[in-house]
Amino acid sequence: MLSRNFTVPEAALADLPEQGLYIFPGTVPGSIEDDRKAVGGAAVASTVNYTFRMKAVKPTTETAGGTIHIVDSTIFQASKTIASALFTLKPGALLELHWHPNSSEWQYYISGKGRMTVFASAGQAHTMDYNPNDVGYVPQVAGHYVENTGDRDLVFLALFKSGYFSEVSLNQWIRRLPVQMTEQHLRLSAATIAQIPNVGNNILPR
Repeated sequence: MLSRNFTVPEAALADLPEQGLYIFPGTVPGSIEDDRKAVGGAAVASTVNYTFRMKAVKPTTETAGGTIHIVDSTIFQASKTIASALFTLKPGALLELHWHPNSSEWQYYISGKGRMTVFASAGQAHTMDYNPNDVGYVPQVAGHYVENTGDRDLVFLALFKSGYFSEVSLNQWIRRLPVQMTEQHLRLSAATIAQIPNVGNNILPR
């Protein structure tokens, strides 16, 4: 059957493996151009780009405290159901209090040392320390912040089950409320409210 399907002689299939090969010694491949020519050239190439170099683009956010590279379907069209953000926090820096309205967050810690507190309902909170290769999780709409507690850059990748990245900054939210309402509910003066940062995705330096 395989001989007919592939339209090759049965003898050519004599050495087919009896079990699937997944990890095994092989020949180091040559250039990608050679591979393209072998399968028919550019005419058979997909029109969808499946590769995106996250760190090659300008950071979405860049402050004295660090950087954020955000990649979602708005700039990488193949990313229809997942969004990502690469965070780099300098020593002592704080990723502001925020939450994500459209998805839970999965984090993979790449380097450095960090601490995250997640705020749940009914005043419950949980604080955890993270090291390289640790995984963090934040439920959808749960408030949280991340702090670099080490002496080198903290780098972690966050993933979201959504085609776009969305977050709500607590600072920005407070600044968008009527000042009188914020004064009465939080007992803050108008002068103090005016000092709260008015931007989202903010990394605050030490």
